[in-house]
Amino acid sequence: MTNDYDSILVFEYFTASGVSDKSIISEAEELIFALLNDLKDFPVNLVINKSYENDVSKFDNVSPILIDENIIDWLGKNASQFKKAIFISAEDNNNLYNITKILEDNGVKTYTSSADACLKTSDKFVTYEELFNIVPQPRSFKFKIDPKGYWKRAIENLHEKWQAEDPLTPLKLIIKPLVGVDCENIVLIENIEDLTLDLDKIFVPGSRVLVQEYIEGEDVSVSLISDGSKAIPISLNKQYIELNDDDAVYLGGKLPYESKFKEELFDISKKAVEAIDGIKGFVGVDLIINADEKDVYSVYLLEINSRFTTPFVGLRKVSNFNICKTIVDLIDEKIDIDDLDVSLDGEVEFIKSGNDLEIRRI
Repeated sequence: MTNDYDSILVFEYFTASGVSDKSIISEAEELIFALLNDLKDFPVNLVINKSYENDVSKFDNVSPILIDENIIDWLGKNASQFKKAIFISAEDNNNLYNITKILEDNGVKTYTSSADACLKTSDKFVTYEELFNIVPQPRSFKFKIDPKGYWKRAIENLHEKWQAEDPLTPLKLIIKPLVGVDCENIVLIENIEDLTLDLDKIFVPGSRVLVQEYIEGEDVSVSLISDGSKAIPISLNKQYIELNDDDAVYLGGKLPYESKFKEELFDISKKAVEAIDGIKGFVGVDLIINADEKDVYSVYLLEINSRFTTPFVGLRKVSNFNICKTIVDLIDEKIDIDDLDVSLDGEVEFIKSGNDLEIRRI
């Protein structure tokens, strides 16, 4: 382990915790090795599962800390030994918040969003409230899944109210977990009668869900970096998402994506990120473009991911700057965000095929 002041604690939740689920781990591995490649100019203390010992030996700047336990448990015992950290984790089970809180409580400087910002952006309804009247969002409400099914009647009443506001357009609903990752457990309600389905088998009784009006359109995301005060968009990304009545699957995407709505998408994303205190580092914002053949359109923000997201892996291949070094220098106040050149050169497509994530230049 390296103890000098410039050393950075680095880890990714799944590869550190020894998760072996192939549907998860391929993307996690791409992310952590992309992060390590960006940090070659820094001494790194890498926490990773013992099974990766041979994989990390090629990094001369890395001091591996090989563990055989959950990273959150390990941090609870060891975080105080470190001064700085940059890490990758998703929001499920509040892992993103819990990890950040442990680091902050132990005086570790993070190059990722604050615990408070992670808490706000992990909960989709809290995000909706934080950004209400700041950026356009689909109408949203939250409900508790009670074991007796009263929540179904409450959603029927909400549907009736929203439908009355625009009686000529059939209203569809999306139901999703308040805290969820990617397209996990998203259900499309095309007809209100579909609420007779056993949705309480998807959403555990006692849990809370977000109910939104369903906006048909093109799924995109914007990748940004932030110094904690200002944010700068670096790429518009096309998302490949397959949505069925009882399932939604993230299939990949491509970047950078050219769209006539790019500047508006950038503006909405920047405004949203800067509206929530403590968002910093790499950020992903999910949006949808609803446009008709006459170019009458609306753009809606769906959620903020205050963390490294899959496009980071692709952006490394086309960016004319080192993303992670830029983040570290921004937060250390060595450079000014207004002076950044975040130009890109080329295009990348990333495809999820089975359990694998394939990334290629196009």
